[in-house]
Amino acid sequence: MEPREALTEIATLLERERASRYRSQAFRAAAAAIEGLTAEQLADTAALRRRKGIGDSSLAVIQEALAGGVPRYLAELRGSTEAAVSTLRSRLRGDLHAHSEWSDGLTSIDLMVDAARALGHEYLALTDHSPRLKVARGLSPERLREQLRLVPSFSTDGFTLLSGIEVDILDDGALDQEEDLLAELGVVVASAHSKLRMESAAMTRRLVAAVSSPHVDVLGHVTGRLVSGHRGTRPPSTFDPMAVFAACAAHGVAVEINSRPEREDPPDELIAVAVSEGCLFSIDSDAHAPGQLALLSEGAARAERAGVPPERIVTTWPLEQLREWTARHA
Repeated sequence: MEPREALTEIATLLERERASRYRSQAFRAAAAAIEGLTAEQLADTAALRRRKGIGDSSLAVIQEALAGGVPRYLAELRGSTEAAVSTLRSRLRGDLHAHSEWSDGLTSIDLMVDAARALGHEYLALTDHSPRLKVARGLSPERLREQLRLVPSFSTDGFTLLSGIEVDILDDGALDQEEDLLAELGVVVASAHSKLRMESAAMTRRLVAAVSSPHVDVLGHVTGRLVSGHRGTRPPSTFDPMAVFAACAAHGVAVEINSRPEREDPPDELIAVAVSEGCLFSIDSDAHAPGQLALLSEGAARAERAGVPPERIVTTWPLEQLREWTARHA
């Protein structure tokens, strides 16, 4: 097995498991450290030990790959990673919620794009955070404009990187970015990240105001809950789901089915309400690393179990239809 491919696959599987980010980053650093090395250089163990980015674990992987087999650590990870089974997964064409190192993602845009291509995506929306989320290095208007200049260069050979943002929903339902910039973007995901325990009536007004904006395409992780994971658990926000989802349906805003297992957001009972209200849906990974893009299979399995009509899932649509939908207020 090619050592760099083995190291990269290990990093990808660690990301999908939401393992320690330091472990996944270490294997990506090792893959980068050996890029371009000849077979003779890879076989020089002493020199590899001195090379920055190569540790004992990554060295073992390199040696086992050079020996012609699948490295043991990679085989263990492959065996423990079981994708959720869903016939709906094969109908998904892309992903409208993903982050890069421009905000709180772990890797560069090009690595996210490479991973999306490898999964067979036709499109991916780059949705880094907005300014108020300082802990996530949210993009100021200036940084977002800088990113926008780069995005077109990643759309080649039948794959499209869509410009976008995960814009913070402010306390009054306003959006945390300049209106003219939001109007330029291909996809706008609006999510609440603060004051999630707001009183129900106020939270209802907040969410309804946000999805009533002509700029919003997707309502992200609507309850904000956490059901597991290293961040602990968090109860869902309370609001009137019929009012919020009726507003989504009226304005053509898709309700996100967030694929991260620690979120499972919306809960099943709220997905049922959104279906009954006639909402569109977007199955998204909310990926913060390349390996997490594969979490779409989790969201697809949930949507299938919940009986979400596939034709109402915007991420099953071809790019032309998706763009017609995001341009509905133009």
